[in-house]
Amino acid sequence: MFRRRFWLSFLLTIPVLLYSHHIQMWFGFTPPLFPGSGFIPFILGTVIYIYGGLVFIQGAWDEMKQKKPGMMTLISLAISVAYFYSLMVTMGFPGEALYWELATLVTIMLLGHWLEMRAIEGASGALQELAKLLPDQARRLVNGEIEEIPLHALAPGDLILIRPGDQVPIDGTIEQGESFVNEAMLTGESNPVYKGENNRVIAGTVNQDGSLRVRVDKTGGETTLAGIIGLLEQAQSSTTRSQALADRAAFLLVLIAMAAAVMTALAWSMAAAGSTFVLERVVTVLIIACPHALGLAIPLVVAIATTLSARNGLLVKNRLALEDARKIDCVVFDKTGTLTKGEQIVTAIHTVPGVDEDEMLRLAAAAEADSEHMIARAISRAARDKNIIYPQAQHFEALPGRGVLARIEGQQVYVGGPNLLEKLQQTLPPDLEVIKKKSDSEGRGSLVVVRSEQVMGLLLMADEIREESREAVAALKKRNIRVVMLTGDSEAVAQRVSRELRIDQHFAQVLPEHKAEKIQQLQSEGYRVAMVGDGVNDAPALALADVGVAIGAGTDIAVESAGIILVRNDPRDIVRLIKLSRSTYAKMQQNLAWAVGYNVLAIPLAAGILAPLGFILPMAVGAVVMSASTIIVALNAQLLRRLDLSSLE
Repeated sequence: MFRRRFWLSFLLTIPVLLYSHHIQMWFGFTPPLFPGSGFIPFILGTVIYIYGGLVFIQGAWDEMKQKKPGMMTLISLAISVAYFYSLMVTMGFPGEALYWELATLVTIMLLGHWLEMRAIEGASGALQELAKLLPDQARRLVNGEIEEIPLHALAPGDLILIRPGDQVPIDGTIEQGESFVNEAMLTGESNPVYKGENNRVIAGTVNQDGSLRVRVDKTGGETTLAGIIGLLEQAQSSTTRSQALADRAAFLLVLIAMAAAVMTALAWSMAAAGSTFVLERVVTVLIIACPHALGLAIPLVVAIATTLSARNGLLVKNRLALEDARKIDCVVFDKTGTLTKGEQIVTAIHTVPGVDEDEMLRLAAAAEADSEHMIARAISRAARDKNIIYPQAQHFEALPGRGVLARIEGQQVYVGGPNLLEKLQQTLPPDLEVIKKKSDSEGRGSLVVVRSEQVMGLLLMADEIREESREAVAALKKRNIRVVMLTGDSEAVAQRVSRELRIDQHFAQVLPEHKAEKIQQLQSEGYRVAMVGDGVNDAPALALADVGVAIGAGTDIAVESAGIILVRNDPRDIVRLIKLSRSTYAKMQQNLAWAVGYNVLAIPLAAGILAPLGFILPMAVGAVVMSASTIIVALNAQLLRRLDLSSLE
């Protein structure tokens, strides 16, 4: 709309300029004359005022109805004063018409608003990009047959086929097949992610090289993709403190501009300046004082920041949270699932003399193959990682509180904890007992493997620490941010993880309902605290923290207690969040400083303060300067796009 109005106004402004007395006098030329040519500025100026200026007048009306006069009020006042004064001159009132000033003002203002809208639309473009990710149809499997159906016809529980190269149409769970999936648009992760049976896939991601049969979990507006779009819209419509400051400043500037215009009129009238000169000064003041740049300073930065964050897997629910993240000096991590993977792994294998490590692992994996316990999965995974093929057990029996018993290749194999040895009336060899005690003191678990009532050795277990956690903690400490860990695990486990990651402080054996108390304790010590947790049992702590960050919530983005949601299970993203927050705030402050400083200098010039020195700022130049200020603010905000969030530096 602004583009259409600009181009027509621009074309009509050219003849208005050519047939204006001032322009002819300044440039020393005479355009072709014909009967009625003297009315060209009046006729075309009227069209420009009505067609091009109507949008500003409507905006001013809306502002006045809301009792919040702003930039539209100033623009409409300036162009209306210029037009109706010129109309009076055309009808015989003494003075000089201002049609060319009116035409250039409207045209330049339309150009400024067009550029502003383009910038904001470009910043919000991720919404449209995300919405376009979903395909129109899906392949549903019914009794082994494939049928093409519209996406809206899918329902939870349906089984669909996703071929290589297809976009995933829903949130679902893989029942058969394996592939690598490109999740870059949703998480910012450039490398494809491996997906196999029981792994979840997210709508909008792209299947790369394998066929997948996926059971539908969520469709349409319930998908992660829809939730992300909703969060972007919510973030871009929420308000920051800087925006509130800019709004107040814009309102005050309107009042200052009005007062400056009145004072300018009185001063030049008392100085016996002509009515045309007085009116030009008044209109120039109103033009140049327009808080256009001030109104754009914050919204454009925030629009770019929220889009940039979404493309890097940082979902901003509340812009205040993004603004406050820059002030964080203490980050509290939940341990399980945040700093660690929340999965047990086999960290070491110790055997008695004469027993091969791979043989013991082979029997342990075979014994645990039918168990769904996470420790069983860890043992099976350790065997697969070493390419160990294990046989199927002929008999499997769970021993509650002790472990499991399985018959493998005609032998009874036990795998279990300390109570297992008690049941079997066995003891560990002295060297294994030393290893077990050391492991227990470090917060690691241990399993004993027994074959035919003979101890084979120990499997040492631990919750695997994410490699990303080491980088995250180091990067935070480099920024002089204190790192604290909360966990419900034992003190020994907390000490091990804290020591390995070089965490400043930890709280162990903390129940979920008591985590909020630890946040309060840190806040009472003067820290600005960010809490990073899974968004479920950490909800009270997330809500109480200065900034609540839910990590790994990509498939459940509606975490009400968090202001920021990190799609990936990557603790390094908290560093990226703080980096983005600080860069965003810096851009806001730069734009505010420019917008306010420009008006402080420009209003006195527009009023004619340098007239005694022979310098008078023309009204059209004032319009150009005002628009240039807006463009400078827009370009400065665009520089935020160059921020590299892939780096932790």
